[in-house]
Amino acid sequence: MAFQGLMVGVSGIRGRVGEALTTEVVSRYAAGFGAWSLARSTSRDIIVGRDSRVSGPMFHRAVLAALQSVGANVIDLEMAPTPTVQLAVEERHAAGGLAITASHNPIEWNALKFIGSAGLFLDPAEGASMRAYVDREFPRATWDALGVVTRDDQAIARHIERILALSVLDVAAIRNRRFRVALDTCHGAGATIFPALLEALGCEVHAINLTPDGRFHRPPEPVAENLGELAELVRRTGAAIGLATDPDVDRLALVDETGRAIGEDYTLALACRVVLRRQRGPVVANLSTSRIVDDMAGEFGCSVIRAPVGEVNVAVRMRDEGAVVGGEGNGGVILPELHLGRDAPLAAALMLQLLADDTGSLSRIVGRYPQYRIVKDKLDRPDGALDGVYDSLRGAFPDAEVDTQDGLRLSWEDRWVHVRPSGTEPIVRVIAEAPTEDDARDLIARCRAPLDALVA
Repeated sequence: MAFQGLMVGVSGIRGRVGEALTTEVVSRYAAGFGAWSLARSTSRDIIVGRDSRVSGPMFHRAVLAALQSVGANVIDLEMAPTPTVQLAVEERHAAGGLAITASHNPIEWNALKFIGSAGLFLDPAEGASMRAYVDREFPRATWDALGVVTRDDQAIARHIERILALSVLDVAAIRNRRFRVALDTCHGAGATIFPALLEALGCEVHAINLTPDGRFHRPPEPVAENLGELAELVRRTGAAIGLATDPDVDRLALVDETGRAIGEDYTLALACRVVLRRQRGPVVANLSTSRIVDDMAGEFGCSVIRAPVGEVNVAVRMRDEGAVVGGEGNGGVILPELHLGRDAPLAAALMLQLLADDTGSLSRIVGRYPQYRIVKDKLDRPDGALDGVYDSLRGAFPDAEVDTQDGLRLSWEDRWVHVRPSGTEPIVRVIAEAPTEDDARDLIARCRAPLDALVA
């Protein structure tokens, strides 16, 4: 079944509200997912949660009805972080979960993220199997077999309790420091968990954009150029750290005590520092993650394994490799001790542990490590295949180490470039990192040339 303009990928389905994404589309996919999940499980339960987007309540109602229509019993978290939904699936041994969120996409977008019975997003094979269900006629429940809806209003509290109980955290030490923290939840679902978590960790919190109404007054992706307000809040309040999350609360970006946004890649790297101090083992990061993670892991004699972009790809590789920590360079941290999903509240707790471990400031901790410059570019996705572009780039850089797990990644000892089609937007991403910004931009320009020719 084709839906014009709908983005379908490893992260689920997403589109612009009222265009590719309508209640009809959401209902069809939610019902298909529900029928598919129930056919694979002895449980009849499906967990549902949403972020704060303006279209969220509308799609939420459509999802509840669709799931009931196939006989699923819905456990409704209402507004909740995506990692809270994942944890609830795992805790309740549910058949699956649905998160209604477009994550970092602009305000006009929304999406469905499909969660399997283990609390992980569907892998590519599972996604293909589920979509085949959507494309066919599946059984609907009769009047006497409809699913019921119950509310779970303690899922966020349980999430906080699980974080506070982690072996890698010294909660007493964090509380003793009484950190002053600046917080920006960008009118997202982070407002449902961050203030309570930070209070439980003994912090003095100064927050902006806490109203969870989904009316983003700036681009919601927590990248450095969008964090000017938070930087000013850090400087004005004298905070030890600034924390910014995206609308569905799986990514965390940092601002140091001087008011400098240090780049979302450092979130994972610094989380590795905290975890590897206490437990040695492999680290898994995606192909677009900064080399600073390699430097941080190398300090503890640990290896970094690269996986394709996409949370489930990293999570599955972590499970297979027995990784102790991992994630993505977009500010997503995964700790298997908690669950195999990106979790911004977890990341925030680890950042406070980092500051409790070290007597120095965040800027001084970051300053101890090699400095790289990462440049991220994008362009409209061409209609044709990218294989010719990849071949051209391999020929242009014969001395590079080549990785074709996800698009094309070319790497050298101190730099790399990654060209791949996005799974969440109709674009091609070109990301490069090097010791200087000029070097990174040169890699971007050289890789864009064959892409621009294809678009032209």
